[in-house]
Amino acid sequence: MQARQPLPGTVRLLIAARAVNRLGAFSLSFLTVLITTRFGASAAVAGCVSAAFGLATIPSRLAGGRLADRIGRRRTIVVGLAGCAVAQLGIAAADSLATAVLFAVLMGLVFEIYEPPSQAIIADVVAPSEHVRVYGLLNAALAAAGMGAGLLAAGLGRWDLRWLFIADALTCLLCAVTVRLVLPADRPAAVPQSTEPTAITPWRDRALVGMLATGVLFAVVYLQIMITLPLSLEERGLQPADAGLLFTASALTIVAGQPLLRLKRLSSLSAPLAFAGGFTLLALGLAVYAVAHSLTAHLAATVVWSVGDLLLMGRAYAVVVSLAPPGGTGRYLAVYGTSWGIAGIVAPLAGTQLLQHAGIVALWSSMALLCLSLAVIQPALARAIAFQRTRPPLAEPSDEPAAKS
Repeated sequence: MQARQPLPGTVRLLIAARAVNRLGAFSLSFLTVLITTRFGASAAVAGCVSAAFGLATIPSRLAGGRLADRIGRRRTIVVGLAGCAVAQLGIAAADSLATAVLFAVLMGLVFEIYEPPSQAIIADVVAPSEHVRVYGLLNAALAAAGMGAGLLAAGLGRWDLRWLFIADALTCLLCAVTVRLVLPADRPAAVPQSTEPTAITPWRDRALVGMLATGVLFAVVYLQIMITLPLSLEERGLQPADAGLLFTASALTIVAGQPLLRLKRLSSLSAPLAFAGGFTLLALGLAVYAVAHSLTAHLAATVVWSVGDLLLMGRAYAVVVSLAPPGGTGRYLAVYGTSWGIAGIVAPLAGTQLLQHAGIVALWSSMALLCLSLAVIQPALARAIAFQRTRPPLAEPSDEPAAKS
């Protein structure tokens, strides 16, 4: 095992607050089921609602990066979480499909606001060599809270799916209060805003755009699990709420696997090898979903893809942070984070259409093939980015006049 430096207090508090929020964060996985069961909509209509939510998260993520610089990171996180709570309560109280759609879109508009400031706080207070570990620990803490959340979803989901959204709203409010009380006060004046608009152009960074493209593909796969797995279980004659048990199994696998990541052989894995192994295991697990008919088989598949997720944790964010210029971490993370919004449009539409017209086997087989493609593409991109970072910059004749002695 390798000795590690203790985490800064700010990071520990942020991870704890996010874990509190995670306790109720499984409601979105059941949004499509709520739309179909409570309002009698088809799976295709439910997919359109989820796509509308995903579209709304794109400006939400970008707004989070800008608000963090304008009003401060702590205030931005609190605003985003409070807005999520209002939207979740609106969905739970909706008495018509139109009202539910309205609040689903509202939730999308505030859902991603807290991500860029929270990720940027970690990048600011943690050494670059520790980025992979700390982003991985953040995900592990969320997974630990997710174990309780999965059981909560399995229990409340059998009673009334609306209670999942109420529980999520309460945990959002609790997280907002925790952040407001324990995180250091904002100091917006410390941000050099006068030079930021011209110095930071993340959309023109081809390496970042490449990471964004692969991030979209990964997010499509991951959201497919979150959104269509309950529907897939229902098609196989199982309880949709059993998805909560599968999510709990995934979280337990990730938490139990944390000590293994301290082993030298795993902790020293290069980004390309970690990407290749992680995506290959994801492909294997999803391929088993394609042929699984029992809850036991689904559990086994979940453990397999969760081990792959364990290898991938924190890797992409660490690469993105390494690409960002000084003062540009928040915006780079915000741009990369739009991958989830783009995937939020594609995943529910593609998943529900595949499920309705091609069936379960086609749905999960296509996701497995997508993971195998990422197992090839993502390592190649990581190598190219590493080469770009280590290559000496070209000389600028106008800025560096020759001065040889």
